[in-house]
Amino acid sequence: MKAPRIIMVAAPRSGGGKTTVTLALLAAFQRRGLRVGAVKTGPDYIDPAFHAAITHRPPLNLDSWCMPTDLLAGIMDAAAKDVDVVVVESAMGLFDGLMAPEGARGAPSDIAALFGIPVLLVLDVSGQGQSVGPIAQGFARWSDAVQVHGVVLNRVASERHERLARSAVAMADLPVCGALLRQKGEVLPERHLGLVQAREHGNLAGWLSDLADKAERELDLDAILEAAAPLAERKVDQVSMAKACIPPPGQRIAVADDAAFSFLYGHLSLFWRQAGAELIPFSPLANQAPDTSCDACWLPGGYPELYAGQVAQAEHFKKGLQDFALKHPVHGECGGYMVLGRALEDAQGQIHSMTGLLGHVTSFAHRKLHLGYREATLLADNVLGCAGTRLRGHEFHYATVTETGDDVPLADLVAGDGTSLGVCGGQRGLVSGSFFHVLARCSNQKILNSSYL
Repeated sequence: MKAPRIIMVAAPRSGGGKTTVTLALLAAFQRRGLRVGAVKTGPDYIDPAFHAAITHRPPLNLDSWCMPTDLLAGIMDAAAKDVDVVVVESAMGLFDGLMAPEGARGAPSDIAALFGIPVLLVLDVSGQGQSVGPIAQGFARWSDAVQVHGVVLNRVASERHERLARSAVAMADLPVCGALLRQKGEVLPERHLGLVQAREHGNLAGWLSDLADKAERELDLDAILEAAAPLAERKVDQVSMAKACIPPPGQRIAVADDAAFSFLYGHLSLFWRQAGAELIPFSPLANQAPDTSCDACWLPGGYPELYAGQVAQAEHFKKGLQDFALKHPVHGECGGYMVLGRALEDAQGQIHSMTGLLGHVTSFAHRKLHLGYREATLLADNVLGCAGTRLRGHEFHYATVTETGDDVPLADLVAGDGTSLGVCGGQRGLVSGSFFHVLARCSNQKILNSSYL
């Protein structure tokens, strides 16, 4: 079988247009009849949902700090299965990540080097002309392990502006694979955690169709496909990959899934299903409770702070979850953790009663950004693993805990740079949760063997 081609869309910084270019390429390639796959580097649940809206495949992430090599290879294998071209969207700037360790800093460049992915560099040229040349040259020469194969000029103001930028990039000995003109209405709306979710757009299909039109007009799609390289086949060590995965928390898993609870990482749900688990969605916003035939419940992150009043009034959901937790494990991440608490204060300072399965109170009125890589060491057995298990993931939230309650802490938390952050989360009986989003287990961890499974 012919190997799929692969290319990474990267930029010098966040906000440079990577998501727009990625979606434009996916939509345009699909229109050409190509089978497209996509993956996002780094922790992110919003952009991959836009990928999935085009590809109709699970949203996937690759992260070199959180994930060992065999798990990265397994996820890439899933992203490339039965497709003609894979587009990898970079997070942040191409070389941005932790200071160490080399090759596992969480930088997009780690992924490009590991899989030999050619880079299409998106340069936001607004406010500059020939200066774009030295930037392109610097990125192309920075690392011998990362190959920049072309440049897309973004937010071009005029034909003269495009000529200036093109000539400067040509002096850097790099091909220009297109120039996206600046226009009103091309930017997707954002909120405090990133783009407004794909599921909340009323005319996403129409917007993506317009984006494909724009790509056909303004991008050299043939040159970009030519720059994409065949993905080299890598043997996946299934045993090592399984050790790095979070095992499914049950055989039948009730998963909250609506506009308030949508941040479930795609590789988790994919590998849980491959392990034989069933995921049964339910909507707290629709006042639905977890299916009583399930043996575990997972409350992902999302935006419960925007729907706190609606959650508070969902009495069937709250009572059903409380009854479920008497016999079966329930775990909440970030927004799910907020709903497991006693109360949630919204941005206007109004207090809303939550499920009370844990004793903490959270507030979106007292906002503080918590952002970064985290390593968590579990303090007791639960659905995530046995006591002492080390997990890697991240935090990204503005809400704060205003009352800690008296539950047993879930884990000891350390930042990506090794700074101790103390204990996090809470655990009471079969209920557990924290603001920590888990992506993978650290190497050489024991697999939980307990009544939770």
